[in-house]
Amino acid sequence: MPRKSDARERAIRAAERLFREKGYAAAGLTEILTASGAPKGSFYFHFPEGKAQLAEEVLRSYGANVAHWLASLARRHAGDPDGFTGALCDAVAAEMMESGWGLGCAAQNIASEVTGAEAVLADRAGEVFESWLAEMAPALGSRRRAMALLAGLQGARGLARALKSREPFDALKA
Repeated sequence: MPRKSDARERAIRAAERLFREKGYAAAGLTEILTASGAPKGSFYFHFPEGKAQLAEEVLRSYGANVAHWLASLARRHAGDPDGFTGALCDAVAAEMMESGWGLGCAAQNIASEVTGAEAVLADRAGEVFESWLAEMAPALGSRRRAMALLAGLQGARGLARALKSREPFDALKA
């Protein structure tokens, strides 16, 4: 029986990490292949449209994982918007601290960097953000509050990276 390759999943995981650390534009295909350990031929078998197709898969996977995590967090803090906000801010701050302030948001990085023919990826990132807002809004009591918190978190990531401090996340909890 032939062995099933995990090259596709390894490429998605490696690209997600690199898009979060370096951004979409700075993460080159050769670097993604090296990080994933996948052969080039395997990459084009799984992603015949290249890096943009890989980015769509990263957005799908990353977006779904975060949405699932947000839903779980919302259930744990049902009826407690302040608790939800605090737990969310603490978790994102902890992830950034553990990464040496290096991990950004794959959806934000992709959305802010793509232009031209790859601009459809910004639309895909918008769909990811919509899925997150759908999970956050009930926990916070409104879409407007969810939008404010999501926008604040995205900005806090950049500030935290530059300041090497969790202070921006703590300010969101205030």
